[in-house]
Order: sequence, then C-alpha cells, then structure tokens
Amino acid sequence: MVTALDAADALPPGTDAAAADAETARSPLREAFGLLFASGVGRAGLAMFAVLIGISAWVLLTYPADFGTDRWSDPTVWADNPRAAPPVWTTWLGNESLAHQTFERTEPSATRPIPAGEVRDYDIPLDLPGDTFPDALSVTVSDLTYSARPPVITATLIRPDGTTVPLANLVAPGPRPGEVAPFRRFAAPPERLLLTSQPTAAQAIARTYAERYPGLAIPTDLGATLNRALFGVPSPTGDGTIAALPGPYTLRVSLIVADPADRLESLSVVLGGTVFGLMGTDTLGRDLWEGLLYGFPVALLIASLSSIAATAIGASLGILSGYAGGVTDAVIQRLSDIVSNVPTLPLLIFLVFVLGANLWLIILVLVAFSWPGLTIVVRSMVLQVRSGQLVESARALGASRRRIMLRHVFPQVAPFIVAQMIFFAPGAILAEASLSFLGLGDTTIPTWGQMLQAGFQTGALYVGYWWWVIPPGVLIIVTALAFMLLALAMEPIVDPRLRDPS
Repeated sequence: MVTALDAADALPPGTDAAAADAETARSPLREAFGLLFASGVGRAGLAMFAVLIGISAWVLLTYPADFGTDRWSDPTVWADNPRAAPPVWTTWLGNESLAHQTFERTEPSATRPIPAGEVRDYDIPLDLPGDTFPDALSVTVSDLTYSARPPVITATLIRPDGTTVPLANLVAPGPRPGEVAPFRRFAAPPERLLLTSQPTAAQAIARTYAERYPGLAIPTDLGATLNRALFGVPSPTGDGTIAALPGPYTLRVSLIVADPADRLESLSVVLGGTVFGLMGTDTLGRDLWEGLLYGFPVALLIASLSSIAATAIGASLGILSGYAGGVTDAVIQRLSDIVSNVPTLPLLIFLVFVLGANLWLIILVLVAFSWPGLTIVVRSMVLQVRSGQLVESARALGASRRRIMLRHVFPQVAPFIVAQMIFFAPGAILAEASLSFLGLGDTTIPTWGQMLQAGFQTGALYVGYWWWVIPPGVLIIVTALAFMLLALAMEPIVDPRLRDPS
C-alpha cells in the first residue's frame, strides 16, 4: 500500500502535503466512477436515473408549487373531465370511443355589426367519426367586462344535415347597487354552461326532428338523452332510438354587446369523450398523467433525502466508532443495537396516527431508524483500515484524528458507503408507498402510493380500471430498479474480487 510519504514524494516539486492528501482521497472515487461507467449494468442504471432526474426537473419547472392542494385535490379543476375514462391510445386496440376534447378561444372568428351594437361569433369545429356520441358538451365563459348594457351570450349547434339548433342563452348579470362601470363578470369563478342539459336545447332538437324527419319515431323524453339527440337522427328503423350522425359540426358561441369596448377574455368548449389523455382519469375526473408525473420528484425527494441523511449519519458514526474506540465506540454500538431493533413500519403507523400524515415526518422517521446497520458495518471496516500503513504514516506525521478520518479513512470506505446509500433509496420509496397504500400518506402531496390506495379503495381492478392501478405500480418498480442497477454496478467497486480480470 502506498503511504502518505510515498505519495508526497511522487508529486512534482512545490506540491504541499495537503495536495498529496487531496490526490490520495480522490483516487479511489475516481477509480469507482470509472468502473461504474465501464459496466453495462452501471450505464443502464445511470441512464434510467438521468431520465428520472430529467422528468423531475421538468415537473418542478412547469408545475405550480401548490399543485397538490390547489389543483389535484380541487374537484372543480376536473369538472369538465370524464369520469374513469381509459387512455386515448386504447382506441388503437379496437376501443371505438370518442376522445375528450377541449377548445380554447380568446378572439372571435368573425364580428358583424347590428343596430344595437355588434355580434362576435366564436366558431368551434367539432368532428364526430363513426357511431360515437359525446358524453357532454359544455362551454365556459371567463372574465367578461362591459360598460353599460349587459351582454348576451348564445350557443348554437350547426349540424352536418344543415340544421341549426339553438342550445342556450346567457345574459350577464346587471350592475349591482353602488357599482360603477366597467362591470366585470364571470372572473372568479367562470360561468359554465352544460349545453347537453339545457331545456332550450331539448325543445329545439325536438322541433328540428319534427320538421326535418317527419314520420320517424323519436324518444318521448329527448332531455334524458340530449347528448345523443344533438349529435344524431331518429333511427330509420322506426324503433324510437337515435342513430349517430357522423360528420363535421360547428358550435357557434355568439357574444352580443352594445359597446365595442366590451370584452370577453376567453371561452373554452369541452366535448366530453369516453377516453382521455395518455393515462386516463380516475372516478373524480383527475388526469392521472399529471399525477404520475408529479410523483417523480416526490419519489426522488423521498429517496434522496432519506438515503443521504441516513448514510451521512451512519457513515459518520461508523467511522468515529471504529477509529476512536473505547467509550465512544461502546456508546455508539449500544445505541445502534437499540435503534436497529425498533420496528420502523409499526412506529411510522403509530406516529402518523398521533401526529398526522406528513411527508416530512415520514422522511424523518426513515432517517432516524435507517442508520444503525451502516454504522455497524462501517465500524468493522474502519477497524481494519486504522491499522494499515497509510493511517500509521499519517499518525506518525502528526496528523490530527479529524484529518486522518476525513483524508485517509473515509476515502477507503467511500465506495461501500455510496453503494449502501443507493441501496437505502428504493427502501424509502417503498416505505412511503406502503404507508400511502394503507391510507396513512400525506394527502396534500400526491404520490404513486396514494394513487394505488385510491384505486384499490374504489375497487378499480374489480371494475376494470386497470389504468388507474398498473402505471403507478410500474413506476414504483422502475424507480426502485434504477437504484438497484446502480447498486449492483457498485458491487465490483466495493469488492475487487468481483471485477472482470480482463
């Protein structure tokens, strides 16, 4: 083994002992990274880990900080989404369903003057292929400002058969007592009209059927099946059912204003389908893709904080215990024995019941009870290292205990410590997922474990909502696998006997 004096003599003239120490400390870590990159398993683990970090960084940059409380847990955000809808890509597998569609407009398609002011038309093209029907059709009006007479908003459906069906009329609320112009309406919250449940639409489609398709039997209560009636025709078989009318539709939302300065900031139209997004929705209509993406930084936060903190505590106490010996060693070892025998999961369950579900509490408990095993193993390694020539040479040169532990002991056990830190990470992720699955997770922060718990609680698998349960479970496994691949790649670094002799 190369001693500190030999390392210092081998350096160019003018290089001091501190630089020699730094070079000695860097060489094992440099060799470890070289072996990690040379391994196929290591490269695969690093690639998966890079993807996890990239997705997490994108989520942190694009998602609001209060996503969990103000978006994920707010039912009004998902009011327009279909409930328990499978992903859009299931239509490629033979699932003949209509995709959920949302249209946003900030500027009118056309403006035409009238004697009392002007009309601004917002035309939204809707295309219904095959024999599909939408679940709903709604329009949301946001932030309307006017100065004198309240504007009027109308919605009309132009069908492929040339008929025009009035759907709804909305008059903006007039000025309130003491209110001065300009008057602002539908800002918070916006006004939402469900067009497939309006009495005006039911009466209008009944008249259209009677005029356009006389002699054909129609359902007695069109209001109960208005979403089908608006996008269909009476069945030519005469059995009183509705047949689909495929083709291009246009929903025209008209804003009638008295003053050209009156303005509507935006409106959105939702054509409710039965398939939605990349990962579907749950029974509350929440976009599961958004929740799955948000789980990436949460999982890495749990894994990184728990593993780094537990490793730092365990490694520090192990090095101190092994090098100092005596009373210090005895106290640390007895403390490790006591803490290592405390059952972590039952303790977590008890603390969550007493103190409430909180992610930081879960991480704190995981850290507090995960370090003893590393402390015991590192101590045994340090007992061998401290009797080596490198440590003896440094002690003979008068180096302090702190310097010896940091500069000469730690670098020799660092590869093992890093490997153990990687091993800790998947355990922390699985522990949080287990608590969330038991209903004891932090409900203010959506995690993959909570998504699994919500799915099983509502019987998702029993009713066929597989997209609600399988993706979060797969992501938990994949994330744990990324850490495990890195840990496997670290084995030849920790134990030189496992290295490829070639």
